[in-house]
Formats: sequence, structure tokens, C-alpha cells
Amino acid sequence: MDSKLKYSEITEKIIGCAFEVHKFLGNGFQEVIYQRALALEFTEAKLDFSREIEQPIFYKGYKEEIGTRRADFIVARKVLVELKAIIQLEDVHTAQILNYLKAYKFEVGLLINFGSKNMTFKRVVL
Repeated sequence: MDSKLKYSEITEKIIGCAFEVHKFLGNGFQEVIYQRALALEFTEAKLDFSREIEQPIFYKGYKEEIGTRRADFIVARKVLVELKAIIQLEDVHTAQILNYLKAYKFEVGLLINFGSKNMTFKRVVL
């Protein structure tokens, strides 16, 4: 299977839910509002998800954690979803989700931005 298509059924459902949220709310709200609405859409779509799961961050081979990160959503135990509510996505946001994928040991992530006039998203494969 081509890695770009990995978990495409799940990511398509997630994106559909995100479009539904943006269609109803538009842009201009804080990220947490979109996160709560998206959780409701995920439930309606019967997607298995966890919200704001904390993950320890380690450095090299050291056993002591150096901090933690919280992903907005883990969907179907396979796809990491990171939300933004900003004017436009930038390279730093892509770098962030790549780091989250490594930390959480996931292959596929979605970076979804509700802050622009049209909802935008980026599918990221590690």
C-alpha cells in the first residue's frame, strides 16, 4: 500500500467532520471551540477517538523525560490530529506535527486549520 494512502478511510472521515464544523462555525473562534465541536462530530461519525492525550518526550536514549506534549486528538489509535485556529498554516506547524508523530510513534497525522476563511488541512506522513 502506498504510504500516502495509509489510513485514508479514517482521514477522509476526520476531514469530513472538520468541514462540517467549519461550515457551521466559520472562522474566528478559539481553537478549543473547534476542538469541542469536532469531538461531537467524531462521536456522531462513530469514530473512536481520544482527546488531549499527554505523551512524555525523551531525549536520545536517556530514561528521564524532558517534558510532555498533548496532541489534540488520536483517532482510531492510528491518526494524530492537531488543530489550529490561525490565519494560515506555516512550516513551523508542519514541523510540530512531525515532532508529535515521532513522539507518539504514529505514521499519519492531520494538521487542520479552522482560522482561515476556508478550512485548510495538511496530511502528514512520517
